[in-house]
Amino acid sequence: MKSIRSIFKIGHGPSSSHTMGPSFAAERFLKEYPEADFILVFLYGSLAKTGKGHGTDRAIEKTLSPVKTEIIFAPETETPDHPNTMDFIAFREDQELGRQRFYSIGGGEIRPSDKEDAPEIYPERSFTEISQLCKSRNIRLSDFVFEREGEEIKQFLFEVWQAMLGAIQQGLVKTGELPGGLALERKAQLLYNQRHIDESPQTRENRLVCSYAFAVSEQNADCGIIVTAPTCGSCGVVPAVLKYMQDKNQFSDHDVIRALAVAGLIGNIVSTNASISGAACGCQAEIGTACSMAAAALCELFEMGIDQLEYAAEVAMEHMLGLTCDPVCGLVQIPCIERNAVAAMRAIGALSLANFLYSTRKVSFDVVVETMYQTGKDLSYRYRETSEGGLAKLYPRQ
Repeated sequence: MKSIRSIFKIGHGPSSSHTMGPSFAAERFLKEYPEADFILVFLYGSLAKTGKGHGTDRAIEKTLSPVKTEIIFAPETETPDHPNTMDFIAFREDQELGRQRFYSIGGGEIRPSDKEDAPEIYPERSFTEISQLCKSRNIRLSDFVFEREGEEIKQFLFEVWQAMLGAIQQGLVKTGELPGGLALERKAQLLYNQRHIDESPQTRENRLVCSYAFAVSEQNADCGIIVTAPTCGSCGVVPAVLKYMQDKNQFSDHDVIRALAVAGLIGNIVSTNASISGAACGCQAEIGTACSMAAAALCELFEMGIDQLEYAAEVAMEHMLGLTCDPVCGLVQIPCIERNAVAAMRAIGALSLANFLYSTRKVSFDVVVETMYQTGKDLSYRYRETSEGGLAKLYPRQ
């Protein structure tokens, strides 16, 4: 597996696969052909079908500026290798300099079609392998990550945490409509401030966790700075639960860094053995993975055992299986924002279940990851970030 740095990327929303990935691809291509005076870009598959709503064309044009750029949306072209496929062709004085195909594979990660992937630093690929190794050495999963990644990963994760907190803080103070034409009002501040007169501790927990998830997701929808965890569309889940638990239980930033290390490891396992791309496997790949990451991170915060952690991560994803990706108008707003809040609360529920029921577990995390992948492949393309089914199809009829 690659570094967990591939799971956490700090950048602008609203979509890791549709804006971050294409922007990174454009940047890489321009470095290869700096003498180009015109670049032609073809977008295929999901990039073509929902690229306008996600701002794919604007992200590419901004990255390639001031080079003249033409972007062609080709939704009918088949994409057998990956649904997020794009071609870049460089010209100078009408002469072709070169071309390159890229795949935006989720979480802001891109893969050139003719080049080797980033080097792997984890020989282990499954949770079972990693769990057995950690148990044999009596170390925690976070210690395993620090050993494989090196001490410098701690500083990286601290920067990730500060960016997550920044997204929450900024999202809580902003009000008004989100861009895109849906006239969707920001709700994070309302959730944060509207305390019930007879509010129970459980209601307060739900309200605050949801307000944090809304804050980050609304920042994402407004093209603000967020952290993929593992994607832009699911960026609110992990920071929401960690912020709430840190404040409630006075966990240190060091404690949170250990939790983020475990969250990154869980996301890495899913990315390696399945997918974190909504275009490839539906929203179960994005929100489902984020929920597993958050549940595992919470277990690490509370120093629960590896078996308890596995149970929490497994149950978090198991009950997201089959979740479709059907963004209305191709925007990362409806139902995406609310989904982050629901998944954050579910992660806390998975933590509670793991505390009592881990010894009864019958399904491994590896099995549920494989199940998610197979389920995603079975999903109709209409429910894989094409905005051709589900809410995206029926919402305009209201």
